[in-house]
Amino acid sequence: MTDNSNKKENKGGRKPKSDPSTHRHVFRLTDQENAKLLSLFEGSGSSNKAKFIISLLFGREMKSLKIDKGTVDFYMRLTSFHSQFRSVGVNYNQVVKLLYRHFSEKKAAAYLYKLEKQTVEMAVLCQKIVQLIEEFEVKYLKK
Repeated sequence: MTDNSNKKENKGGRKPKSDPSTHRHVFRLTDQENAKLLSLFEGSGSSNKAKFIISLLFGREMKSLKIDKGTVDFYMRLTSFHSQFRSVGVNYNQVVKLLYRHFSEKKAAAYLYKLEKQTVEMAVLCQKIVQLIEEFEVKYLKK
């Protein structure tokens, strides 16, 4: 027979914390105070209200997060526009290949001249867009 008296029996469950929080405090707030506390809590990005309140009480560093819906919308539209711009570049390459494949060199060159004019207009538009993005960053993002 083996001696089991020296082995620790596994009871399962959670491991006990080294420093458990055993003291409980209750306080009451008015409607205005509660609304302010909840808005601070939501702005902090914290997932635990008790830990958030403790960080307020003991002056720990607290993060406040504000999400500007306009900035998020602008970023999403800019990302969408960038993907469309890339698809235009892919289509541009396909058009050039098709022109040389299905038309004579002289006719393809004439069409490419028209395509080149449109490309110059698109480049000017792209520069304006980049300028607008830089203005937006200066005004709204770098505060």
